[in-house]
Amino acid sequence: MNSSPRQSPTATVTQQAITVLGLFAALYGMANVMPAIGDFRLGPFPMEMFRASFFALCAVLVGLTMVDDPMGNTKPWVKMASVAAVVAILYSCWSFYQVSVKLDEDMFLFGLREAGIAMSVAAASLFFCWRLWGGPVALLGIAGIAYLLTGEYWPGAMRLVTGDIHELLAQNLWYSLDTGILGATFSIVLSTVLPFIVLGALLEGVGAGESMIRIAFSMMRKTAGGPAHAAVLASGLFGSVSGSAVANVVGTGVITIPMIKRRGFSNKFAGAVEAAASTGGQIMPPIMGAAALVMADYVGVSYLTVVVAVLVPAIAFYASLFLMIIFEARREGITPQDSDAELAKPSRQDVLNLVLVFGPLGLIVLMLIDGWSPAGASMAAIAMLFPMSLINPRIRHQPGLLLKALSNGGKTFAQLLTAIAAISIVISVLSATGMPVKFGVLMSTLLDQSLFIALLVVAGGCILLGMGMPTLPAYVTVAAIALPSMEQLGLAPLNAHMFVFMIAVASTITPPVAIAAYAAASIAQSRPIETAVSASRIGVMVFIIPFAFAYNPLLLTVAQAGGQFTWPSYIYLIFKLVLAMYLVATALSRWELHPLGYLSIALRLVAAVLLLVPLAVYDYGGFALGAALLMAHRFSPQPTKQNIQHT
Repeated sequence: MNSSPRQSPTATVTQQAITVLGLFAALYGMANVMPAIGDFRLGPFPMEMFRASFFALCAVLVGLTMVDDPMGNTKPWVKMASVAAVVAILYSCWSFYQVSVKLDEDMFLFGLREAGIAMSVAAASLFFCWRLWGGPVALLGIAGIAYLLTGEYWPGAMRLVTGDIHELLAQNLWYSLDTGILGATFSIVLSTVLPFIVLGALLEGVGAGESMIRIAFSMMRKTAGGPAHAAVLASGLFGSVSGSAVANVVGTGVITIPMIKRRGFSNKFAGAVEAAASTGGQIMPPIMGAAALVMADYVGVSYLTVVVAVLVPAIAFYASLFLMIIFEARREGITPQDSDAELAKPSRQDVLNLVLVFGPLGLIVLMLIDGWSPAGASMAAIAMLFPMSLINPRIRHQPGLLLKALSNGGKTFAQLLTAIAAISIVISVLSATGMPVKFGVLMSTLLDQSLFIALLVVAGGCILLGMGMPTLPAYVTVAAIALPSMEQLGLAPLNAHMFVFMIAVASTITPPVAIAAYAAASIAQSRPIETAVSASRIGVMVFIIPFAFAYNPLLLTVAQAGGQFTWPSYIYLIFKLVLAMYLVATALSRWELHPLGYLSIALRLVAAVLLLVPLAVYDYGGFALGAALLMAHRFSPQPTKQNIQHT
């Protein structure tokens, strides 16, 4: 007797509905940002109508994915709660539109009814966020609402001066186009991120993602790291387009992680490599998860300036990942394997499919440099990709795959919006409570003591407030709090923004809420916290590099960062960075040519720090100490096999 579960007709109908709604969400969202074609233009639609209807559409889509469970693993109460959440959001969206119309026509006073609706839609959104992104992300939103409700009873500086509680809840959680769930953050995500998520889904759907992975594996097959190096290369390419570290992990990790494990690396290391590499995709030009486009507007510089500024830090980060893998392979005794069994060799078609990647990317860069909006450039790339996809014979035979890819993009974005809803609640609470001002007072106090301590506080705040967020919302959230204070540190605006941006990106692999590491751990079948700790160790340079260019703005290359560019100084700085990376990689891997002792590890880290401090006396000390350690290691006797095993 076959005990495997069978799909019911209802489940099949539900899956078809999910596919159709995902396609509609993608098309509806793209129509809103589609540039004009001659005199013809679809969007932008009226904000009140569009934001409410789009959020309602995404709620139905997410709710159906919760209810649809052919395997029967979802508990009945979750299904019932999902249905209730969808009903609450649909009614709230209708109320949002009605109230918005009344506000346009006349004054409207918020009462108990509107406060209750705002609380219900917040609860429904946080429920979906909890189920899709985990408890810690939703808890931030819950904590924000709790603080908003109880702020007037807190002591000292934490006490809030609040007015009518009904109006406070209604406006800050729901009934506003500036704050709340459908506020400014929601608008930024709709206008900037959605097209790039759809583009990433299309690139995967037309076979470009698989081709990139096969080519990356072919290029790295003779290295000891093999699949791990290939994962870094593939994730760097894919991550610059996908706009999400988690989407990058899921898109490439399902292939790379099992192969890294088969090469001999541990489960947690396999997941950590993919998580760190996927996170780095968000700082890899040309797209950088779309956050660079927002940064350019905030700072008031061109997109090309941001790309040039981040280029060296991005390359340095990926070079550090390669170094970490090399020394991990040595420590584990993993040797190069020229094996064809891991993955099929790239074909001529795979090479042709690269055109599907670099063609749209090149068009986006050119159009952005020419002054087009991010939405317009991404939409042009999507339009370009449709006819170009016919390069792939699979698409020619099954053109419906393009619609399926669009649907996947819509579903991915609908799930992303649940996290955006939680973050929007947090941002609204921060704005209503004046927390950025209080943070600025704290920063001013610390500034009198130490720039390094002040930067540590900013970094800690970036990681704390960026936990569980996708890249762009994390950057926007942290920027709202930290950047007013960063101006007091004497840093140029671009330098300060880049510092916040990179640290916020790093929060995706920082325990305890490391969403990229958690996604990789689920594929690698490793413990999430252990994977996050390992990912932070492997990707440690994403934490160190921001401090390096805060003290050495020349590292960002462009004059807008605050550095005085000269070739001798620039080359000298790059050389110091490379040496510091090597010392850090060997120290944290506890291996170079053979095992390192604890004293050698500590001294290597000290030498790396000295190299990055912008004073000549420290440079010389770092060079001298680093050179002495490297030479001593090469001439020291190699430990016996028993000692190596003990180490």
